[in-house]
Amino acid sequence: MEGILPLLKPKGMTSHDCVFKLRKILKTKKVGHTGTLDPDVTGVLPICVGRATKIAEYITDAGKEYEGEVTLGTATTTEDSSGDIVAEKKIDAPLSRTAVLEVLKSLTGEVTQTPPMFSAVKVNGKKLYEYARAGIDVERPSRIVSIYEIELLDGRESFEGESISFRFRVKCSKGTYIRTLAVMIGEKLGFPAHMSDLIRTRSASFALKDCVSFEKIEASAERGEVESLLYPLETGLLHLPKFLISDTVAEKVKNGAVLPLPDDYEVDKGMPFVLISGEMALAIYQQHPLKNGLMKPVKVLRNE
Repeated sequence: MEGILPLLKPKGMTSHDCVFKLRKILKTKKVGHTGTLDPDVTGVLPICVGRATKIAEYITDAGKEYEGEVTLGTATTTEDSSGDIVAEKKIDAPLSRTAVLEVLKSLTGEVTQTPPMFSAVKVNGKKLYEYARAGIDVERPSRIVSIYEIELLDGRESFEGESISFRFRVKCSKGTYIRTLAVMIGEKLGFPAHMSDLIRTRSASFALKDCVSFEKIEASAERGEVESLLYPLETGLLHLPKFLISDTVAEKVKNGAVLPLPDDYEVDKGMPFVLISGEMALAIYQQHPLKNGLMKPVKVLRNE
């Protein structure tokens, strides 16, 4: 059994919980997820099965899309609604739509984020949430992430009330914390804030419409039809450049050979690309860092 299973992740489960459950349903240990989703977050979680586990990192590295809700007026320890309130401020004047849109625009592009203490980022070999649970405050490494687009999903011209919530859609790079983005939105508007709801609507080439629930997976497994839910390994690589190779070159690729770059090669140096024979992805290669005009294997996917 091999392929990619786009799971509709339910609320209350970690990504690892999902993998553990699917190993039992699918009766195979070779199952891996493609990026951590917090327990309170729902939505698209591509799961790699069998040989497809080899490409999990490439799905993880691809762009993501989310729909979230930011609530102004309160900040929490976890930056989402599951944490304890650590700051409050009443909103005593209306916020204009223009002000909100200007803030969203200012956060588009490359931004610097500091990961939340309650996150899986590692510092000195331990995850930040382990320090947080032990009451230990450590210095968190900042990171630069890319916010490709933010769209306000609220038609109001004026936002009023002691606490204000509004929804937004964001397209972003790997490593972006939407919780932290919600806090940043609040800070720029002058208020403590937290993320009150979040759903991942896309990961790489997989969208919500492609996803299946645990209930459907279990029902399909009982009928012996679960493989019909799997997408080919190649679907997880649609966002990468591709080059079609001949049968002769394919044999060399299966053996992980260093080879001349394709004649029509136009890819940024260091960027991975896929070598295709027929309709099958054989390997992931990249331009050789030391030898001009050559490419070297990053990962051989099929060698039979």
